[in-house]
Amino acid sequence: MTQLSDDCFAFGGDLVPLGQVLAEIRARLAPVAGTQPCPVWQATGRVLAADVVADRSVPPHDNSAVDGYAVAFADLAADGPTRLPVIGRASAGHPWPQVQARGTALRVLTGAMMPAGPDTVFMEEDCTLVDGPGGSQLVDLPAGIKRGANRRAAGEDIAAGDVLLGAGRCLRAADVGLLASIGRTEVAVRTPLKVALFSTGDEIREPGAEVPPGCVYDANRYVLHGALQRLGCIVTDFGIVPDDRNACRQALARAAEGHDLVLGSGGMSASEEDHVKAALMAAGGTIRHWRLAIKPGRPVAVGSLGADGPPFVGLPGNPVAVLVTFLMVARPVIARLAGQAAAEPVAQRVRLGFDHRKKAGRREFLRVTLAPPAATEEGERLPVAMAFPRDGAGVLSSMSAADGLVVLAEDARRLAAGEVVDYLPFEGLL
Repeated sequence: MTQLSDDCFAFGGDLVPLGQVLAEIRARLAPVAGTQPCPVWQATGRVLAADVVADRSVPPHDNSAVDGYAVAFADLAADGPTRLPVIGRASAGHPWPQVQARGTALRVLTGAMMPAGPDTVFMEEDCTLVDGPGGSQLVDLPAGIKRGANRRAAGEDIAAGDVLLGAGRCLRAADVGLLASIGRTEVAVRTPLKVALFSTGDEIREPGAEVPPGCVYDANRYVLHGALQRLGCIVTDFGIVPDDRNACRQALARAAEGHDLVLGSGGMSASEEDHVKAALMAAGGTIRHWRLAIKPGRPVAVGSLGADGPPFVGLPGNPVAVLVTFLMVARPVIARLAGQAAAEPVAQRVRLGFDHRKKAGRREFLRVTLAPPAATEEGERLPVAMAFPRDGAGVLSSMSAADGLVVLAEDARRLAAGEVVDYLPFEGLL
């Protein structure tokens, strides 16, 4: 694994743009997850370890797209309807067993293999059956059909030799169906990342325990555990680490053993009781970024636990900042380590339903719910993003109630209701 180099930022230094952090994550981190075989049936949500090349075409043969009659286009009259004898019937899985003679029509059902000879299929509702001599049947075919109509070509969906799915793809349900369609029963995937998780703070208590005055229950670890599970990680819970430098150092040393990533929340600021950074540096670790130009979530650490240790991501203590920085920083780190070829989330367009002022030079993420679409001045109908009434970094209920985040660029300062802005839905991210 390529380690993050030592480049600490003092608290009084310049804020680091989020785009720079993401670029360096891509450049400096390499996949650490191994590979293992996985039954296709169980592969949804797993990351492909290698390209999948199709060894057969789908469909494997020309077939009929409709119920109707297969004919050779050359047998059709150029200036009027055509009457042809019906010689038999073919259906899906039951092909016509011989070459179809010229000057005939074959009754075909949807999905039936096209026999040798015909190249065009009439829809049955466009045709008329009539009785022929000796109990035979004839079919009247209207004029005007195009050559090759209603015929699906072999390989129309997948051609043998095509790269069906690329390495690094996180498999979705449709991808698993594609693998099954070429007959694959097993596929090489990345092993799940092993993540060590902890919270810090003397004021933090485990849910169910007594809460003395001045203390609160630990929500951050539960938020992060749920998010990590959604990403397919195997999580080891190291619990709550007190605000003590030696305790932090010992916890980091234990967490580094046998894990691909160490993820913590709290202890990332400049307070005299924030010991994680000092403990990490004392243990020979490195920190690449410290103060990010984002809101919420400025104090974030991205580094490594020693020369041969796993990467470390330290998130803020406020629960809203924890979720935002997990999405914007920790999630890209996880994707990279897991071998996932993950692009940044694709933003949607929404209308702002409120006025907003912000400082230039930092990217802001606003918690919003979506109201039904309304037309812009150009006539474009877009959903309207409505702000949550309480927006503090500790208001976790705002993240639970929100549909997603409005993203405001670094250079934005004043935004008026009705402006079109970027929006990241939580669906698919959390």
